Amino acid sequence: MPNLNIAAETADEPSQPSSIQESKPPLPGRIVSQGWLLALTSLGFFMAMMDSMIVTTASGAIGRQFGLDVVRLQWVLNAYNITIAALLLLGVAIGDRFGQRRTYILALGLFTLGSIACALSGSFAWLLAGRIVQGVGACAMTPMSMTILTSATPASKRGSALGIWSGVGGLALVVGPALGGLITASLSWQWIFWINVPIGLAGMILAHYKLPESRVPASRIDPFDAVLVVAASGLVVWALSEAPNAAMRLPAGVAGLAGVLAAVAFVARQRGKEHPLVPLRLFSSKALSGGVAATFLLYAAMYGVVFFLPQYLHAALGLGTLGAGLGLLPWTGTLVVVSPFAGRLADRYGERAVALAGMALQLIGYIWLAFASPSAGQYWPLAIPLVLSGAGISLAGPALQKGVLGSVEPMLMGKASGVFNMFRQLGGAVGTALSVIAFRLATSTFAAGFGSVLALSAILSALGLLAALCLQRSR
Repeated sequence: MPNLNIAAETADEPSQPSSIQESKPPLPGRIVSQGWLLALTSLGFFMAMMDSMIVTTASGAIGRQFGLDVVRLQWVLNAYNITIAALLLLGVAIGDRFGQRRTYILALGLFTLGSIACALSGSFAWLLAGRIVQGVGACAMTPMSMTILTSATPASKRGSALGIWSGVGGLALVVGPALGGLITASLSWQWIFWINVPIGLAGMILAHYKLPESRVPASRIDPFDAVLVVAASGLVVWALSEAPNAAMRLPAGVAGLAGVLAAVAFVARQRGKEHPLVPLRLFSSKALSGGVAATFLLYAAMYGVVFFLPQYLHAALGLGTLGAGLGLLPWTGTLVVVSPFAGRLADRYGERAVALAGMALQLIGYIWLAFASPSAGQYWPLAIPLVLSGAGISLAGPALQKGVLGSVEPMLMGKASGVFNMFRQLGGAVGTALSVIAFRLATSTFAAGFGSVLALSAILSALGLLAALCLQRSR
């Protein structure tokens, strides 16, 4: 990590005016090291991303133990993602009101408890309950880590810091599937959750002593607004997830309509509030609106592939659980290599150019995979397009983060972080649900179904490329 040190209150470039945000060192007279800041904030993002990814290669073993088809199996991933997306704005509001470091530590604790519940689960319902608790913790872990890092880092170095933060999340994408395959093959799938416990406990202790506390002016949290935003995101994704199930289509339709109505009611209530949960003036920025839309589509395209690629490598190419995890390395490995440089490129050439390049590479990679995978009898023809699509995600992610956060005034940075991360998680949940629908429509072979998933991901990437055009041209 860069050898940089900044004081929470005496950085060369203060990230927040003192009248806007209170920022103080964890103990009087302590200097907040940029190394500790990056390490501990990246830890929360790493853990949150890890538990999105590590279940992908373990999903086959989980499905066999509980007798699940692909429609039910997606809930191992989506119960977690939907919970994060539905509660993320509430997590940001709690952090603003009660302190971002304090909320971050509590979130790490909840995530650790959820991991214990998953590891001890004896039924699919109990596993889903544990995943939901993990999601409750992660809904604050990710935005608080991002906000603490952004607020305590000078503006001139923020792009590089976010690039490293994203790179650590990319490391979770690399380590997660391979580690999940290794643990499942050598021990059991329950151990993919046990490994979170010592990491979470250590993170809580170190965050208490090493991270700065900060607050922004916040009003009382309206419970009805919280219910509406949870209902809007949760019901819509649940409806999409249950759409392939013929017996659930009517309830899914009703739930989807209820989710849309909840979203409309939430927006209407935000318009008249002095201190809204989501300030609608954020979306008056073309850069923020376009960046959020591109982020949603980037991760929607990615998560559909994440869910099905390990299963394709196992079912169509005959790779074992560990082999399927290792087979993702050309794709996920690029995230660790490219993401830190993506932040620097965004600092130098502007977010728009880097995001467009990333979305284009992801699009090319998925189109290539869509044509190559149905006829591929071995793994190696897939390696180059996997590298291309992985490099695209690595470039676009940090550039979109910087573009969204850089488009708002400092006092709204926490809100913008919450909106960004909500749509990132929501994109993952929607993308997984849509990929299951696309897979079910191609009923001939698993390879043909995976080809349909890749075609859908290519379409989503193309739409994200168009949305990224809204980012600012200037450096």
